[in-house]
Amino acid sequence: MLAEAGYKFTSISPNIDESAFDTEGISSCEYAERLAIAKARSVADKFPDSLVIGADTVADFGGQIIGKPADAKEAEEITRRLFSWPHKVITAVAIVRVSDGTEIVESDSTTVYPKKLTESQIAEHIQGGSWRGKAGAYAIQEGGDEFIERIEGSLTNVMGLPMELVRRLLKRFVG
Repeated sequence: MLAEAGYKFTSISPNIDESAFDTEGISSCEYAERLAIAKARSVADKFPDSLVIGADTVADFGGQIIGKPADAKEAEEITRRLFSWPHKVITAVAIVRVSDGTEIVESDSTTVYPKKLTESQIAEHIQGGSWRGKAGAYAIQEGGDEFIERIEGSLTNVMGLPMELVRRLLKRFVG
């Protein structure tokens, strides 16, 4: 999405253990923001003069944080839960530059209204494996949109990087 928007960048995987971040007692938004800033910091430490963007996406189902499923069983449980009722997709975006102490983190929230899935659709989704590494066990850009009735908010947020928010944050640094 960054490339499509005309940004020049290098993609570097952050070195953080997401499972080390506790979800108890905090909102989905706060959790996503903590992970996004941790990801950005882990890369920015190696590139102190660069603007580094970190992002993290979670699903929120009635206030419960739904992250990435560990296995097919958990992916099926998540799919059954999220596709039974509207849920939110929250993506936090952090921008860090060590050399001047820049640290910004904001988040975006989109409400997803799912279609009722049949047993065969659920089974096909789990067998297909597109849930791997995806918050909420689906990716709207990888066929997950067939499960969606409508959304309220940013489509790119549901895809994992709210470009409207990214553009607004980057305008502070680049024209």
